[in-house]
Amino acid sequence: MNNALLILNAGSSSLKFAVYRGTVADDLQAVYRGVIEEIGRNARFRVLQAPNAISRDDQAVTAENHEQALQRLLEWIETRHPGMAFQAAGHRVVHGGANYIHPVRVDAAVVADLEKLIPLSPLHQPHNLAGIRALARLRPHLLQVACFDTAFHHTLPPVARHFALPREFGERGIRRYGFHGLSYEYIASVLPDYLGTAAAGRVVVAHLGNGASLCAMQHRRSVETSMSFTPLDGIPMGTRCGSLDPGVLLYLLREEGMRPDQLDDLLRLRSGLLGVSGISGDVRALLDSSHPHAVEALDLFAYRTSQAIASHAVALEGIDALVFTAGIGEHAAAVRAAICQRLAWLGLALDEAANRRHGPCISHAHSRVSAWVIPTDEEQVIARHSWSLTTGK
Repeated sequence: MNNALLILNAGSSSLKFAVYRGTVADDLQAVYRGVIEEIGRNARFRVLQAPNAISRDDQAVTAENHEQALQRLLEWIETRHPGMAFQAAGHRVVHGGANYIHPVRVDAAVVADLEKLIPLSPLHQPHNLAGIRALARLRPHLLQVACFDTAFHHTLPPVARHFALPREFGERGIRRYGFHGLSYEYIASVLPDYLGTAAAGRVVVAHLGNGASLCAMQHRRSVETSMSFTPLDGIPMGTRCGSLDPGVLLYLLREEGMRPDQLDDLLRLRSGLLGVSGISGDVRALLDSSHPHAVEALDLFAYRTSQAIASHAVALEGIDALVFTAGIGEHAAAVRAAICQRLAWLGLALDEAANRRHGPCISHAHSRVSAWVIPTDEEQVIARHSWSLTTGK
């Protein structure tokens, strides 16, 4: 397993990881996948995928910060594969701004640039950078690669990129960026395997997880997306509000006397499905609940998502296929059904049995719009880019 790739996705209290190996970018295989959770509290090291059951692990570890978590991970790998050499480490970085539209090798200048984008993604960017810094301290000579969730959307046309604000604000970087780009890039890469030549047509992809967004693709390139300046915009999410009348924010500031930090906490951590239901931001918990507020939260999610899908069809001047992906999109058949039922007027005829089986095709053969469930794999995209930047191939 020499010349392996280490793939990292650092969150506020978690570190997702994968180890890849292979000889060409298009044939890289994940050897391990796992996560270190509850960093700083009761940290737990979990291996979710391994070559055999013996290699799997689930244990408590000491990890007060990302650096200690990374140290535990590296020790675990080296114990099983003495002498293994990583040729690069690839990181998911949520925001690349206007300048970083391709993966890059990380150096001090890149980190300094990415720090300036923290106000645009305060829930993610600081922790993504914490993972990069921690690995630089532990393995100072290891090449690190940053892959950006915003990069896939650099193809947005001006009409989809601009806010209706005075132009000088756009020139200062206040514009629509879009997120979940690594997931959309993966789906775009495998669309021909599912849709054949129709993959180049008018496709809307619904990345539905705790964070959720949509992307309209033409020729497998992004032409519209629901998230914009920050990952707060678009459809309601687990704890994030999604699109909101700006007047609500002004009212809360002026009349309710909320401070900016309180408003930030409200919009990012106490809204969305959690706020509407008062129960949970986890769709699984809401589906298991019979409480009217849980039902209302799920109805709102399906309603807003179907609305947004229809608006993305406007951007495409029609729709040929709808793709569901990510945690909710791949596993919550009831949520997919509720969304598709609201889109029947578009010519989408859901195959309920196929939907319960989770597809991959969940529409009837006579449906004018095909519907699909396609698992995403952001780590695979990061591994490919890291391989290419390392080998030049």
